Amino acid sequence: MARLDRYMLSQLLLLFGFFALVLVALFWINRAVILFDRLIGDGQSALVFLEFTALGLPKLITTVLPIATFAGAVYVTNRMSSESELTVLQSTGSSPWRLARPVLVFGLCVAVMMSILTHFLVPMAQSQLTQRENEISQNITASLLREGRFLHPTQNVTFYTRAIDTDGVLRDVFLSDRRDPAEGVIYTAAEAYLVRNGSGTTLIMVDGLAQRLNKADTRLATAKFRDFSFDISGLVNQSSNSTLSTNNLISTYLLRDWEDVAARTGDSQGVIAEELHARFAQPLFCIVAALVGYATLLLGGFSRFGVWREIAIAFALLIAIDGIRGSLVDSVRNDATNWPLLYVPSLVGGVLVIAMLWHVANPGWLVRLRRRKIA
Repeated sequence: MARLDRYMLSQLLLLFGFFALVLVALFWINRAVILFDRLIGDGQSALVFLEFTALGLPKLITTVLPIATFAGAVYVTNRMSSESELTVLQSTGSSPWRLARPVLVFGLCVAVMMSILTHFLVPMAQSQLTQRENEISQNITASLLREGRFLHPTQNVTFYTRAIDTDGVLRDVFLSDRRDPAEGVIYTAAEAYLVRNGSGTTLIMVDGLAQRLNKADTRLATAKFRDFSFDISGLVNQSSNSTLSTNNLISTYLLRDWEDVAARTGDSQGVIAEELHARFAQPLFCIVAALVGYATLLLGGFSRFGVWREIAIAFALLIAIDGIRGSLVDSVRNDATNWPLLYVPSLVGGVLVIAMLWHVANPGWLVRLRRRKIA
């Protein structure tokens, strides 16, 4: 690799790392605030919050990488243009095609990072995250052990405990069960205990009162009890323990027989095809993002008023290309044989880059074409 290529590539990678770090931090803070409120509010520990945050980072990074790639390419191209480095290089005979080589290598480097994430790290992290979410959703004790608040573990069920002792005893318990449309039951007890019973959980109430209201004849029946056990395993929505879904499988598994994968995951072959080929198309989009940023600014040339217009055009082109991808997703999911459509946005971006670089390399072609028409 020539010295020029190493110089540009080092600048591109340096700015890419900076923008990626800043964007990941911004996105992470926004997500962490919501996640912290949900997990800590549900009685989970800070370690669970850190675990969920770490498992969500790979997917977050895949969202940030194309933006950071585009920003790095635009920044370096703009700086080299404003400092007349590109002008000097072009005056010495370096063509736009030649100057695009380190940008292409930069895009390939980011594409390799994206490929590792999309094919392996993200599915593995999502699988672990789904498993942990299922475990927490089934942890009834954590959802009920919150003193001084009326909780609704499921629809038409209300639970309250005034205080929780250090030994786990629940004081002044209130439980309203209105799931049966024909009658409603309210349990109150001086104290209660949560006891694990295999895969289920039982609430044992001591010295309490049960009030049963028959809604048909509006008759209220009451009964005092010294101890009463109530199975509360059904008070929360039990999630499936299976983490086998298309999003949670690495690409080597998705490359197998799609009929077998569809039978195991319950997803259609179109969903499997879209997920697999999207993992190959995303790295290509990173290459396109780098080249679009470079070519658009090179097309604008030097201006004392800055390159904000060119940056806005490049950003609009990138959004339009990504919008094409979004419009084709449903077609692939409905018919797996349409998977080549997922590569159309990258192809369109590549054609745009070639056209812009050709225009920069042949600046007078429009004038010559008009002269030929006049002649």
